[in-house]
Order: sequence, then structure tokens, then C-alpha cells
Amino acid sequence: MYVGTLCFDLLLGDVRSLKEKRSVVRPIVAELHRRFAVSVAETGDQDLYRRAEIGIATVSGDLGHVKDVLDRCERWMAARPEVDLLSTRQRIHGDDE
Repeated sequence: MYVGTLCFDLLLGDVRSLKEKRSVVRPIVAELHRRFAVSVAETGDQDLYRRAEIGIATVSGDLGHVKDVLDRCERWMAARPEVDLLSTRQRIHGDDE
């Protein structure tokens, strides 16, 4: 069994309040979950209205599948025009750890 995690550090565009931040982050979280069948949540920077941290997790018995899903999520996020992807952190945990 392999567990893959991916964390995005995002800079949001023209956002001036936490309410506007929610209107940007919520659809991103929902679309990642729907499109890639991953667990996803806003995991940090909740009190900053121009920054967001989004965490993703996926589980599979196939290491290649885990890597493929995380890579597709990262490419999808990098293509989003309403956010700037500042950094990503990817980890894969396997049975051998």
C-alpha cells in the first residue's frame, strides 16, 4: 500500500477578504476531489486572505498510480489562472517505511 501526499502553497489573485478567499478556494478543493478522486482540504493559512495551503492525499496499491495522480493534480493546479502556485511538497509513504 502506498499513500501519497501533496501540499500546495498558493498566492491568491485579487482577493481582499476571507470571504472572497473562500469563493476561490472552495471551488478548487471541490474540483480536485471530483476530477481526481483524492482527499483534499485547505490545511493552512486560514487566517491570511491572500495565501492558501491545500493538502491532497491518495492511497493505492500501485506506486505508479499514486505518482500519476499527484503529478496530474500538480499540473492542473499550475494551470489555474486565479492562483499563483508558489511551491509544492510531495511525499510518498510505502510499506517499507
